[in-house]
Amino acid sequence: MAARRKFSPEFKREAVTLVLERGVTTAQAARDLDLNVNVLRSWVRALREDPAEAFPGEGQQTPEQAELTRLRREVVRLKMERDILKKAAVYLGTEST
Repeated sequence: MAARRKFSPEFKREAVTLVLERGVTTAQAARDLDLNVNVLRSWVRALREDPAEAFPGEGQQTPEQAELTRLRREVVRLKMERDILKKAAVYLGTEST
């Protein structure tokens, strides 16, 4: 299985520039750059939707993604705490009788 390729934000912006400013079709630009057409289309969509946050770079997240990650971690922690308390309640309930 081939390793997943990573592209710099600069490369992504240049690829999108080919499509948006130079008039090259998405399919042709994808072939020229050895990319999947859907990948290039998603880059174009991302740049159109939010140019400032389109390609945050490796390991960086948009504020919404960071908040979602934080909330998911909190949900996991709270579920573990709930499960521990349920087990303790069952144990303490059976212990006193």
